[in-house]
Amino acid sequence: MEKKTNMLILLKKALDEADAVVIGAGAGLSSAAGMTYSGQRFTDHFQDFADRYGFQDMYSGGFYPFAALEEYWAYWSRFIELNRYCSPPYPVYDDLLELVKNKDYFVITTNVDHQFQKSGFERKRLFYMQGDFGLWQCSVPCHPKTYDNEAFVHQMIRQQADCRIPPALIPVCPRCGKPMSMNLRMDTTFVEDEGWHSAAQRYNQFLYRHQNHKVVFFELGVGWNTPGIIRYPFWQRTKVWPQAVYVSVNLEGTVIPNEIRSKTVSIQDDLRHVITQLRSLDQSSF
Repeated sequence: MEKKTNMLILLKKALDEADAVVIGAGAGLSSAAGMTYSGQRFTDHFQDFADRYGFQDMYSGGFYPFAALEEYWAYWSRFIELNRYCSPPYPVYDDLLELVKNKDYFVITTNVDHQFQKSGFERKRLFYMQGDFGLWQCSVPCHPKTYDNEAFVHQMIRQQADCRIPPALIPVCPRCGKPMSMNLRMDTTFVEDEGWHSAAQRYNQFLYRHQNHKVVFFELGVGWNTPGIIRYPFWQRTKVWPQAVYVSVNLEGTVIPNEIRSKTVSIQDDLRHVITQLRSLDQSSF
């Protein structure tokens, strides 16, 4: 307990003294906010799909080989509405914003649920590396453009029955007529549209601008599925940048390279608890 408290104080001090904060967020952050894909949250919203198709969590449902597009989009419209357009049970993202809102910050995330922008983070400070549940693209894809899906999703929800949507609601590409698909980086068909490239450019410019400043690389809930997107670059820049600090908050903990151990704050705990405790600290703690 004492070690954890000391780490929290070190983290709060690093954030207070930072010229810039780079937030790297993984699935653990949304899980801490209550955006879980299994358990009661799954059965409350997908029991009919579980009974019919046999899968027991939302993640598995996303890969289920539905026989018809009417079934596929009945599932996905419900999934999108719940995980993209509904607010999370716990205000973890709101609390995180309170910690960094007065700093020059940027967010890179593998999460695709758009919770940062919904919670008030500035859109131009966000880079959704892996896509967005709120966007569709051509499944081919015949052109590099994405389309907002909110109005269509709500219509699918209203009109679906017996785990199916009406055939007339199946979304198709406006250019080639092929089925639309989710804008998620699952294979080589993922569309990096103009907005994606603009966000990538803003992120790289942010990093270039702050490479000689006091920067906190604030890694939250990042796992090992895609370490090359957030974790490894954070390690590399912490090693090279003279005033950088690497922070890892993860329920499962993480490995810290020896080269950056002296510049690292690592906390193995539930993110929701850590962020709440950080907000309760003040300068009198130091």
